[in-house]
Amino acid sequence: MKKRPRLTRARLRELLDYNKKTGEFRWRKRSSRGVRRDLSAGHASSQQGRRFITIDQRLYAAHQLAWFYVTGRWGKPSIDHRDGDASNNRWTNLRRAARWQNNANRCRPRHNTSGYKGVSLDRGSGTWRATIQRKGKCTHLGMLTTPQEAHAAYLKAARKLFGNFARAE
Repeated sequence: MKKRPRLTRARLRELLDYNKKTGEFRWRKRSSRGVRRDLSAGHASSQQGRRFITIDQRLYAAHQLAWFYVTGRWGKPSIDHRDGDASNNRWTNLRRAARWQNNANRCRPRHNTSGYKGVSLDRGSGTWRATIQRKGKCTHLGMLTTPQEAHAAYLKAARKLFGNFARAE
């Protein structure tokens, strides 16, 4: 089976226009049956809200294409959305990040019942546990009497460990 060539910046710019202010891609010319000029490019993923665009029978994440369109390089190891919204591909919202930095900028998980990131209830003692993870290692920050105190401990550690990538909620 013949391998398709990797997308070049010239080919990307030939097919698409990227608006840095809106983060939207629009087709410049017709490249397949379902594509028409000036149509918004891509589709949203049902899982995480990320946008994907198919070019020359290959699927690309829109945020990676935006980075490549502007800089001429792929966003390795990953591209982080500053506001945590994976569908917001405005240029000011994108930044290069290591995987651990990208993970630090994640929102509070849906299954979290405390209402605070890094905080859980220890049912046995009735106190609130504060924990933080970095590069796969979990660090125990303490057992506190209120979820707000545990969250304050998490925030302090997050700012120290993650800097600009720290996310409170």
